[in-house]
Amino acid sequence: MQLHHDRKYTGNVLIQCLKYRVGVPSARKVRDGFYGLLLLLTAIAASAEAQQAAPVEGLDRRIETLKQEILELNRELFLLEEELLYPSSSQLAVFVSMDVGAFFQLDSIQLKIDDKVVANYLYTNRQVDALHRGGVHRIYTGNVRVGEHEVVALFTGKGPNGRDYRRGATRLITKDVGPRFVELSIEDRTSKLQPEFSIREW
Repeated sequence: MQLHHDRKYTGNVLIQCLKYRVGVPSARKVRDGFYGLLLLLTAIAASAEAQQAAPVEGLDRRIETLKQEILELNRELFLLEEELLYPSSSQLAVFVSMDVGAFFQLDSIQLKIDDKVVANYLYTNRQVDALHRGGVHRIYTGNVRVGEHEVVALFTGKGPNGRDYRRGATRLITKDVGPRFVELSIEDRTSKLQPEFSIREW
């Protein structure tokens, strides 16, 4: 039991230290070292249980509990790293969504913000299928200053009748204090028998 409490205490101390780190590479080093520490503690706990000839079922439960706590602590570390990389005051996240997709088969998207390419993404058939089923893909997360910014998305794929299709969408967004979310939307327009591309703010 002492080992279990010491491990949780060590994890909490590392998380608190990470909150006050300035450099993201340093935060990643702390996280990597933390992984090694937790794996070592898990091995020690398993060895101690074996030496004490504890029932196998009890050992399995203890190891499973340790695994779950490792996953939870990793989640907290990931959120803290995200906070360091992308503070809410400057965060901009861009997502991709797709309607039925009868008139357009997505291949790739290029994203520009203020005339700078920030993302080039090539989609697999499996990812496109997930979008058709209502999934949303985060194509970009970054930091921008408060004020107006131009977002340009270039969509490439197969259009009606299997023709190569390349279309763009542009929107001027206003970033205020707090995170800003933008959606790149691909929808079918049955009245025109054409796909329609738009950029929306959340």
